[in-house]
Amino acid sequence: MKPLKLLITTLLLMPTTYTLASEQQNTPSSNPNYNAALAKKLGADAYGMKSYVLVILKTGPNDKTITDLEQRSELFKGHFANMNRLAKASKLVLAGPLMDDKPKRGLLIFNVKTIEEAEALVKTDPAVQAGVFDYEMTKYYGSAALMQISEIHDSLQLEKIE
Repeated sequence: MKPLKLLITTLLLMPTTYTLASEQQNTPSSNPNYNAALAKKLGADAYGMKSYVLVILKTGPNDKTITDLEQRSELFKGHFANMNRLAKASKLVLAGPLMDDKPKRGLLIFNVKTIEEAEALVKTDPAVQAGVFDYEMTKYYGSAALMQISEIHDSLQLEKIE
């Protein structure tokens, strides 16, 4: 009879235990700096992270064959204009050249969930279209704070890159 009594007592207490655990999960952690509104705005999960797609731009097959300086200048103007457009649309959250690591040339982090979405965005780059750059992609899980880089960078940039 004792095992049956123990089972009944356990079953009666389970909803209380579950409710307490659920309430603890819905209350803020011990982080006094947690900002629920900002976390929601930036798409952060409980760890302050979110999914992105990381792109590595590499030297493309036509990089050496496009030698006309005016043509290259136009391609790179288009490259920078495209990045600015994507950043303003909150699709591109981080970009920059990779230093001294050829054939790797640059890094892009897109605020998209799939490789296919990122590939569609990369293909809008005139330098990619011309074959100056090629690319590799992978999913990336990083801080949702990356979403604020463009806004902060704009306040730090004395000269615009065009």
